[in-house]
Amino acid sequence: MDTVDLSEEQRLVRRSIREICEAYGDDYWRECDREERYPDAFVDTLAGDGWLGALVPEAYGGPGMGTPEVVVMMEEIAASGGGFAATQAVHGGIYNVPPIVEYASESLKEELLPKLARGEAAVQSLGLTEPNAGSDSTALETVAVPATDDGDPEEYVVDGQKLWISRVDRTDYIVLMARTTPRDAVEKRTRGISMFLADVDALREQGALETRRIPKTAASAVHSYELWFEGARVPADRLIGEEGRGFYQLLDGLNEERLVIAAECIGLGEAALDAGAEYAAEREVFDRPIGKNQAIQHPLAEAFADLVAAKHVVYNAADRIHDVEREQAGVLANTAKYLAAEAAFEAADAAVQAHGGFGVAREYDVERYFREARLCRLVPIAQELALNYIGTTALGLPKSY
Repeated sequence: MDTVDLSEEQRLVRRSIREICEAYGDDYWRECDREERYPDAFVDTLAGDGWLGALVPEAYGGPGMGTPEVVVMMEEIAASGGGFAATQAVHGGIYNVPPIVEYASESLKEELLPKLARGEAAVQSLGLTEPNAGSDSTALETVAVPATDDGDPEEYVVDGQKLWISRVDRTDYIVLMARTTPRDAVEKRTRGISMFLADVDALREQGALETRRIPKTAASAVHSYELWFEGARVPADRLIGEEGRGFYQLLDGLNEERLVIAAECIGLGEAALDAGAEYAAEREVFDRPIGKNQAIQHPLAEAFADLVAAKHVVYNAADRIHDVEREQAGVLANTAKYLAAEAAFEAADAAVQAHGGFGVAREYDVERYFREARLCRLVPIAQELALNYIGTTALGLPKSY
């Protein structure tokens, strides 16, 4: 859907990603979904070509891309037929990198970033969400305490539980969020949370990490887990940034990540819409294509219009995100995510309806797109929370939470 103007860099990204995606057709993604099998071949191809290190600066061997380029990349992956599952398979490997680039020690960056750029290591998982915290990330209960009380610890000991953590089976490191100061001992609830880079193999060797896969019905090729940390020792030099400032460090990258997820929603909607329009043009009932009937044609056309509008918002926001203040960036990102998720769901719903009974047949893929489009309205932030932010920040209404 070429409805926005792209820079030369963005056009190059689109051509390159489209060429890679052509080798992974509908059958591949259908099988990954049905078998709940992670798309290793696809991810390995992207990693081998350096795409998982897209945001790694040139000084560390990466291409030094920005959000405008990654937006194109992720939209193209989803639109190719891979849908939301395909983008989520690589999303973490790209957007867990910025906090490391921005806040990690120079020694940690020199050790890790070149490997990420070459596809030799992955930081696919963010350990944030918890059973008793939900959308209130400041209520997390996982704690990290110094292994010694001499004021200069060599290690932190982590205990706690995480929920809905994706790609733990395909990651080398987890960006782990934990409280280093109790919530009742800080002036603001956003303080006292720290960010760590936890080595998954090391934690398993310690016997300090237990995982349980969560069965689910959407994006089932990308596995999600419940995690338990018990006496997990994380070296102090794996602290990312300043102790107690991890929540603010996380916020710095969330707006850009939401824009990229919005682009993934757009790509998913495009895949669904293309499938619906193709079927409507070919399927004949009463000696005429069903797409000739306005009852079929209009919902698809409305979905197209909404996708175009949402796409313009996403791309405009991606171009402006670094030029505005944090609150305005938040308004842009939350607006883009809200509109894109709604447009994706509308497109998937129209595509299913156009297929009639075949809309729930696995061979036609639109049922998979529909399941994933419903998920888009929940992650990484629910639509209601996006509206809360817009209402409070853009409209000046009283905070509701």
